[in-house]
Amino acid sequence: MSLLFSSYTLPSPKGPLNLANRIVVAPMCQYSALNGEATDWHLMHWGNLLNSGAGLFIIEATGVTPEGRITPACLGLWDDRTEAALKDKLSRARKLAPAIPVFIQLAHAGRKASSATPWDGGQLLAVDQGGWETEAPSAIPQLEGERLPHELSKDELNKMIASFVTAANRAVRIGVEGVELHGAHGYLLHQFLSPISNQRTDEYGGSFENRIRFPLELFKAVRAAYSGVLGIRISAHDWVEGGWTPEETAQFAVQLKAIGCDYVHISSGGISPLQKIAIGPKYQIPFAKIVKEKSGLPTMAVGLITDPHQAEEILQDGDADLVALARAFLYKPRWGWEAAAALGATVVANERYWRCLPREAQAVFGGVKIGQR
Repeated sequence: MSLLFSSYTLPSPKGPLNLANRIVVAPMCQYSALNGEATDWHLMHWGNLLNSGAGLFIIEATGVTPEGRITPACLGLWDDRTEAALKDKLSRARKLAPAIPVFIQLAHAGRKASSATPWDGGQLLAVDQGGWETEAPSAIPQLEGERLPHELSKDELNKMIASFVTAANRAVRIGVEGVELHGAHGYLLHQFLSPISNQRTDEYGGSFENRIRFPLELFKAVRAAYSGVLGIRISAHDWVEGGWTPEETAQFAVQLKAIGCDYVHISSGGISPLQKIAIGPKYQIPFAKIVKEKSGLPTMAVGLITDPHQAEEILQDGDADLVALARAFLYKPRWGWEAAAALGATVVANERYWRCLPREAQAVFGGVKIGQR
């Protein structure tokens, strides 16, 4: 029996959530929202990936405030209008696919907000070009020469926590089964964790205990308000000398577990243009292994995982509990089917697609054979 296609259960105060397999579609920004509202692009995109054969689908980074968006075209969940649009597109997409759990990633981009879309250069936008004032733990820009972000006051930190809690409550109403907080890739929560971006002199900066304080306070507040599966994505390594480390990530995960975290999703990088990433197949897997071993939390591994046998090996070696893929699903939206064929497993698929399988891959749909007039 393939471990990749074995079931897995995630805990939560609401009760356990069963996943049919251990393949996760990781959150991927689409930069296709209109004033924060989901559009027909999301309907198509989500419907496509909900038919992928994965056991879990996570919606892209979704801003909890307008200022928290990475770009003006990013998805949001901060008012009734953005909630209604997201609920409409998601409910329609889910009706067109097999029933699989859906999570949403709630985010604030901090000093990396107010940026152009990637195909427009991705740089910080001037206010007269549709940008806005950014917010951060410290008045330190992402890139040298950029305008300084606003350093958040303690009152503003409390308001930030309230924004995440409100968005989590909205997530309940749109019908998702879980929430993932974005603490990776150089965005706001990661900015608090890293000494590269957090140079505060109050109780939220300096020591490890101080730098994790705000992310823990925010997580605890969301946990108190939200009873579904609640996890967090963390950049386990800044890849910069003097930055956040895998060992700190593991210690942080231990403290997250103590306040009700249900899983961790382990990535890396994003805090500094000076990062030197040792990129290659499975390059982030050692970080997932460290966090899993030290914390005991259910752990998702992600990063340049493209081959089904590679994904299977990660699980067989005990390095992670779930395997997440992002761009691989953009290139091969039925990657889950291909993996099932390679590993002799089965997936649930919309019956409209059953007749597409090559003869040698019929086992993917449980041996289904269908005639065609």
